[in-house]
Amino acid sequence: MLKKNVQTNLHNLTEGMDAKECYHSNAHWWGSHPFNELQGIDSINGVWKSIREALPDLERRNSIFVMGKNVPDDRVAFAMAGNLMVASICHYQGTFQKPLCGIPANHKVVNLRSCEVHRLVEGRIFHSYVLIDFLDLMNQVGLWPLVPSLGSEGLWPGPATSDGVRDDLESPSEDNKSIEVVLQMHHALHQFDGINIESMPMDEYWTPNFQYYAASGIGTSRGLTGFRCHHQIPFLNAFPDRKGSGHYIRISEGNFAVTGGWPSVEATHKGEWLGLPGTGKTIGMRVMDFYRLEDGKIAENWVPIDIIHALKQMGFDVFARLKHILGDPETNIR
Repeated sequence: MLKKNVQTNLHNLTEGMDAKECYHSNAHWWGSHPFNELQGIDSINGVWKSIREALPDLERRNSIFVMGKNVPDDRVAFAMAGNLMVASICHYQGTFQKPLCGIPANHKVVNLRSCEVHRLVEGRIFHSYVLIDFLDLMNQVGLWPLVPSLGSEGLWPGPATSDGVRDDLESPSEDNKSIEVVLQMHHALHQFDGINIESMPMDEYWTPNFQYYAASGIGTSRGLTGFRCHHQIPFLNAFPDRKGSGHYIRISEGNFAVTGGWPSVEATHKGEWLGLPGTGKTIGMRVMDFYRLEDGKIAENWVPIDIIHALKQMGFDVFARLKHILGDPETNIR
């Protein structure tokens, strides 16, 4: 019943339950910019207070909800074997009635995309990682602050198999077959020779028409050609020295697998990306990956990224741009 209890508690948080009912007293919470790194019950309650004030009639709608025991990553000290982790993709749907993080309300129904990982200790949440797509919310209210995305923007669909909410599996999964395929694919990504996109043998790991749902700013693509054209090639042109930093989560449950790092990727911004010319700055990217596999290959990949935080490291403050668009520009040199 542990998994069901966690699912219930996360729903209850949206309805006003005090975080002390399900979190450890000294819990850590890592979230998208501008929330970033928080500690303690009061800070976690503060996040929920701001979201509920903005969307007072909100409800949580899960499309993926999985649980498993962690496969360790030697690069991350606390990513130990056996850590019990819950991971989910959900939308907080509600009427946007008050501003959220400076994003003005449109008094219409919005879907606040949130991708979450929670580490459990003695049945309570000890660590939370929450990537909320504020760029997507800006797009929903008609205030897009970037160049047009190369992929398709819009609401992420759930798994094509409609089985992402795994209520049928109540015990922590120890079946690592799905995560093993994913980690093999990650290894193949790092075979890039810096010259030829074909140096990464992706065909071995993906179905022909796989769906790649990336964060707002990048967008959705389909199949290997679409993935390469709309994301991988522009990304590698911008960050040719990118490397993995380590994962705090590596779990499987059935045909689903999840990875995530804080940061997951480190790279030097050497070329244009999302409309910004290369800055020469080294940045870290907060990334999660949710995978669904079919017959041992990846059929769907949902990729939340804290794009706003990445851009801020490159010298572009999205929230400052939003304020300017809304009539509150900076009036002096920084």
